Amino acid sequence: MDGPYIRVEDSGLMMPLREDVTTIGRGRSVDIHLPDPSVSRLHAEIIRRGPYAYVTDLGLSRNGTRVNGRLVARRVLEDGDVLSFGSARCRVFGIATEEITAEVELRRPAAPELTRRELDVVTSLCRPALSDEAFVAPATAREIAADLVVTEAAVKQHLLRLYQKFRIPEGPNRRIRLANEVVALGLVRPLPLAERAQAPAERAQAPAERSQAPAERSQAPAERAQAPAERSQAPADKTQYPARPPAVPAQSAPAPPASATASGLTAAG
Repeated sequence: MDGPYIRVEDSGLMMPLREDVTTIGRGRSVDIHLPDPSVSRLHAEIIRRGPYAYVTDLGLSRNGTRVNGRLVARRVLEDGDVLSFGSARCRVFGIATEEITAEVELRRPAAPELTRRELDVVTSLCRPALSDEAFVAPATAREIAADLVVTEAAVKQHLLRLYQKFRIPEGPNRRIRLANEVVALGLVRPLPLAERAQAPAERAQAPAERSQAPAERSQAPAERAQAPAERSQAPADKTQYPARPPAVPAQSAPAPPASATASGLTAAG
């Protein structure tokens, strides 16, 4: 087949890329139809500019678009690249080879300035998508709140400001489009393997520590309540043994009556 084309791995179908834009999705009106439930009706586009071609995710897909296993928002393609739209896999051929690296991406607007907390929010938002697992949606507001140990309302306020900074228009899947933009700008990077395995354990340990604190606080009143009981037990211990009877003084011999003494003296006389 002359010129760039795409091949669907499951069916073996080969379709040439259009001169300008080739649409891909599950809908009936797209150029390359992928009948897979994990693919959105209008999932992505492959755009040709002279000898170059790049794929762009339209931000309407729950499972995203990957090139050679990496989640992307927009990326220049090379001959033989593997494209994943949801769980459907395709491969592109016929693209002119040039001395460019696989990491080259199209020029994008400069990233906006973020506060420390906003950077924490976008990092937690994109963490599931940067794992080795395929077709993972970005974290929800509740999951971000649990990860950062803040309220869900605070996370939603940060997300509203991030939508404005990144100029994400209102509409469906706004959170997913924000994650795609953040990943495309390179603001977050995949975690090293050791940290990927350690992060879920730390997140699981945090709720256990938080649940342990109320138990310790509830234990303190019990200890304080135990102290009066010990003090009230002390008098009972004192009355447990009977008191010794009072000592009886030794009895002396009774003195003789005065009458008897007088009679005795009379008789003797």
